[in-house]
Amino acid sequence: MKEYKIIKQKTKVFGDNDATFEKELNDYARLGWQVTSAVMPSHSTAMKVILERTKN
Repeated sequence: MKEYKIIKQKTKVFGDNDATFEKELNDYARLGWQVTSAVMPSHSTAMKVILERTKN
């Protein structure tokens, strides 16, 4: 059985938070989560990333 988690990265016109978001993704990866998809809805300032892992 699988379980899923949705995380968000807020985007900024000026500024860069890629390193922080990369660290967050790596932290989840260490817990067994894998990115399955990422979407940036139009009219939104946050990218949504869907994570998946096998439920223990």
